[in-house]
Amino acid sequence: MSSLQVLRPLPPRPRKFAPLVVLTGGSGSGKSSASSRLAECGAVIADADLIARQVLEPGTSGLQRVVEHFGPTILGEDGSMDRKAMAQIVFNDVEALKALEAITHPEVEAAVRALREAQTPSSTVIYDVPLLLERDRRLGLQTDAIVVISAPIETRVARLVHRGMDEADARRRIANQVSDDERRKVAHLWIENDGSKEDLVEVVNDLWNQYLRSDAPGW
Repeated sequence: MSSLQVLRPLPPRPRKFAPLVVLTGGSGSGKSSASSRLAECGAVIADADLIARQVLEPGTSGLQRVVEHFGPTILGEDGSMDRKAMAQIVFNDVEALKALEAITHPEVEAAVRALREAQTPSSTVIYDVPLLLERDRRLGLQTDAIVVISAPIETRVARLVHRGMDEADARRRIANQVSDDERRKVAHLWIENDGSKEDLVEVVNDLWNQYLRSDAPGW
């Protein structure tokens, strides 16, 4: 069964802006499903991966800076970023990856701040970010609460394999991410997603109604 735990009290809900709540979890945890359900509940979703693509679209300052650093070979014929070429550059080059992230992370964070500031204080913005601790993506962005979704490793592996990933690759991916012990150190609310999709929907409904909506009694 899936469950919801409170690991530490939520700080006071902000009054001037919509609260910015991080939703994070490792591969196969069910984060995307939880995010989708929160959107259905009425949350405003700031998808970190989607925004990261948007800030590197043709004509953006982000893409211009990436080209200035890495050269025009990372562009396709249509002027957009050739993501395969970029991936080849940063795949085994830690310094190149850091340089890319030094450009993209501030751009993403600025977009998330702008999205938050455009909402009414009664809204709740969910910052859906898969790699919160792995690359210090929480730095530079003031957040109000952190929700972590997790599941036993074997459950996560099975979910990834069901999506078409090789089992060895699934285990390698999970092993390269931070442990649940590390995530527990920063989490306010914890979802253990070891049940069915229906179980997860019920738990996310409780999360929204008890803690995240504007008149939630737990916040």
